[in-house]
Amino acid sequence: MGDAGGSAARAAGGTGGSAARPAGEERALTSVAAGDRFEGEEPRDLPRLWHVTLSVSGEEAPLKEVRRALEQLAHDHPFLLTSRYANDHAEIRYWEEARDLHDAAAVALRLWGEHRQTAGLPPWEIVGLEVIDRQTYHQRIAEGYGPPPATPVGAHPF
Repeated sequence: MGDAGGSAARAAGGTGGSAARPAGEERALTSVAAGDRFEGEEPRDLPRLWHVTLSVSGEEAPLKEVRRALEQLAHDHPFLLTSRYANDHAEIRYWEEARDLHDAAAVALRLWGEHRQTAGLPPWEIVGLEVIDRQTYHQRIAEGYGPPPATPVGAHPF
């Protein structure tokens, strides 16, 4: 009885000896990873660049404190390209490297809250998020209706 149970576990891929399959027979797949692709397709699981614009707003805060907090955030995380601010709102623009839009957006949605204490950011809420791929960003710039290139880099008043 114990031997039959052990053989069944080994045949199902459990721990123990070799699987009870005829030679040359491959084990059937039970799941497929989200990034799997067919031959000739572009790799979807490789990181890509995404342009992120995060907008936040809330109750008024002193401009000097807002600027200092945004500069601290940029110092702690040098991936930030530029930020614009007023005493009751701000916009942060940067490039994020992520597998897909969902991953880039998830990171962006955590950015303000996770760094509020360490950078001394105001207790504002996220009121807008745009995540676009690199090609779309450059296409918008070329057509003249995208955001201007992020220069000069840093924190600037609106």
